[in-house]
Amino acid sequence: MTLNAEQLSELMGAANPGGGLGERMGIELVEASPERVVGRMPVDGNTQPYGLLHGGASCVLAETLGSVGSALIAGEGRIAVGIEISATHHRAATEGHITGTATPVHAGRTLATWDIEITRDDGKRVCTSRLTCMLRDA
Repeated sequence: MTLNAEQLSELMGAANPGGGLGERMGIELVEASPERVVGRMPVDGNTQPYGLLHGGASCVLAETLGSVGSALIAGEGRIAVGIEISATHHRAATEGHITGTATPVHAGRTLATWDIEITRDDGKRVCTSRLTCMLRDA
């Protein structure tokens, strides 16, 4: 079951399911379900001094997508908190948007682990990330 923005906001308890940081970075959720979460973010405004996408920005996108998916797995009355993230940066992005696609590796009662692939507008991979979230009572 894929949720719309209103349902996500209600589940996450916030107007923006990506949180304040996600909102400031321009993250837009495109699709969200316990099986797949997709979101995008502009490169502009999220760069380091050389004009390249900041690696930390890729991590913010990855953690946002994996956390939203983990919250969907956790369900009502429970929350998801990130406990580990890793990222391998493959190539630069200097313009347009990046798109992240998160798919679960493990979806248990207390832990959820996600693989997140981040690509540029031309489809080339920018970053591969893995996120583990702890699922607990709110």
